[in-house]
Formats: sequence, structure tokens, C-alpha cells
Amino acid sequence: MKNSLKIVAFYNNLEKVYSPNNINILDPYSDKEVQKIYKKFYCKYFHDTRRRVIIFGINPGRFGGGITGIPFTDPYNLTKKCKIKNDFNQKKELSSTFIYEMIDKFGGPKNFYNKFLISSICPYGFTMNNKNLNYYDNEILFRRWKHKIVDWIEDQIEHIVTDKVCIIIGLGKNQKFFDLLNKEYKFFNEIIALPHPRWILQYRSKQKEDYIRQYIHTLKNIDYE
Repeated sequence: MKNSLKIVAFYNNLEKVYSPNNINILDPYSDKEVQKIYKKFYCKYFHDTRRRVIIFGINPGRFGGGITGIPFTDPYNLTKKCKIKNDFNQKKELSSTFIYEMIDKFGGPKNFYNKFLISSICPYGFTMNNKNLNYYDNEILFRRWKHKIVDWIEDQIEHIVTDKVCIIIGLGKNQKFFDLLNKEYKFFNEIIALPHPRWILQYRSKQKEDYIRQYIHTLKNIDYE
């Protein structure tokens, strides 16, 4: 089976877990129009049987993957860079802007996605008080979703990506939580962590080009064959 069909089936079959009452779940995958869009995306870039290196974000945000169903891909870059027409509000998201600037300098979406699959440690996003919430920010939330997160990671390793190495986007708490999960479940032989684009653009915007070069240098020097 082609990777594109495996990835589409993965997102179509996701199941939510009960969450604390004050936490809302971002679930773009149950929307039929979103399903059509991410099917086009994955059929365009992943219609083959080659294993990819997985790049894990944290979880989708309100203005990117939480709308399109595609990690780090906001409606603007879906149209402009991926050439996939959509009816979403063509709003930009900071993290997506950085990622697609990096992808352009890597060699464009086709070359990039030929080697990498961008995913999320938790494919569902969360909000609380109209602000993005990470899967690790609430202890009860993490405990309730942990078994699903483990299942989702194992599913992607089994069917789509290599288990030799993975990339984690987000230092600090995200890296710490994933390192603990990896020690417990032994998903990957090697984990490489990179700073999160939102942190870069909020706190190190003047050094943006340096961080793009860091990303590209890291990604182009990964050997997983």
C-alpha cells in the first residue's frame, strides 16, 4: 500500500480521549472538507512506498494544522507553496511561515517531503481559555492521552517511517517528555531536537536565517538508510 493511503487512513481513524471539562479539543480530521484537503496533500507528496524520517511537532495549533489537518501547514502555505487550492481563510501562522521558508531553501516541498514526514506527538490540538495548550501542559490531560499517543507513534513507525532516527521540534519540556516516552517504549534509536519555530520568531527573530541554516544542516546530514 502507498504511504499516502496509509497516512490518510491514520488520520481518518483517529479516536479522541475524554479530556478535562475546561480543555477543548482541536479536531480538524472529522471535517469532510479537511479530509479531502489532506488526502490531496498526502497523495501529492507521499504516493510511494519509501520510508521517511519523521519530524514531530508538539500538537496542532489553532491557525495551522488545527485548520488544515496538516502539521505546520497553514492555509496560506497550503495554497502558495503546496499549490493545493482550499477555501480556508488564507491566514498565516508563525510556525508554518518559518517551516516553509526552510523547506524552500531545502529544495522545495517535493524534495523535502521525499525524505521527511512532519507529524505531531499528539495529532489533536488543545485550547484552554482560547489559547493553545500543549499535551504536556496539563498533567491530567497527559495521563489520559498517553496511551493513545504511544499507539499513534507506534502505528507510524510500523507503517510509514524509520525507527532509526526522529526529529523533535521543540526543546525544553517537549524534548524532556518525549525522551522519557522513548526510554520507556524504545521507539527510536536516536532523537535529534531542534528549537521550535514559534520560539525562534518570538524571541530570536533577528537570527531567523541562522536557525533556518541550522535546520537545513541538521536535516541534510541525517543518514537513515
